[in-house]
Amino acid sequence: MVFATTAPRWVLATDLDGTFLHGSQADRTAFYQRIEQQRDRLILVFVTGRHWQLIEPLWSGDCPVPQPDFVIGDVGTTVYDGQGRPIETIQTDIANRWNCANDRVKRLLAGEPGLSLQRGEFAYRVSYDYDPQLLRQATLNLIQAAGFDVIMSADRYLDVMPKGVAKGFTLQRLAKLERWPGDRIITAGDSLNDLNLLAAGYRAIAVGNSEPKLLAALGDRPTLYHSPYPGLLGIMDGFRHWQVDLF
Repeated sequence: MVFATTAPRWVLATDLDGTFLHGSQADRTAFYQRIEQQRDRLILVFVTGRHWQLIEPLWSGDCPVPQPDFVIGDVGTTVYDGQGRPIETIQTDIANRWNCANDRVKRLLAGEPGLSLQRGEFAYRVSYDYDPQLLRQATLNLIQAAGFDVIMSADRYLDVMPKGVAKGFTLQRLAKLERWPGDRIITAGDSLNDLNLLAAGYRAIAVGNSEPKLLAALGDRPTLYHSPYPGLLGIMDGFRHWQVDLF
């Protein structure tokens, strides 16, 4: 499929760890170079659990990772342009939903079995490591009853989130703000915290190293392609499947 030069640019909204950053050094170099060659036809959005301080060094040093146009970080609770400036309209809404709840969440979950508070303070979420053998359904119910959402992944990570905030929801808000056509947006991910991203209604790529729980939760849907190839090779394969004319 060949598009006219006046066609809207494609948007790649991709997870980082296990997806965009996953591949051999040779494959990464070739893939990132191709991305850079297509920047006049591609809007690059990183959608990740990392916070800005762990994202910005990817392109500011010697690493060949392309600098994105936008970053949705902290599992969807922060959103920036490629220079690290918050997208205020969306960020203000997220902050209002959270309502400075960090200390309230920590008090709520103090002493709950199977939870270990992660180091570091995040503005609009509280993050834990969890033990799947010890974590109780009653704890999850407690979080939800208090008015928060819960996102879990890798049988290890648990994020307490503002109600109605996740990777895919924030991408939808950004797409509306930027007026991106939905049929030009491709999402990619590998872990359970990408569920909301890959189920956001856009054409999606679950790369070959995806968590089984993610694939089970997604099920069969016409907007999803499960590539047999891992990481960035899966993104490239997904582009071919969705007839994205960039490679």
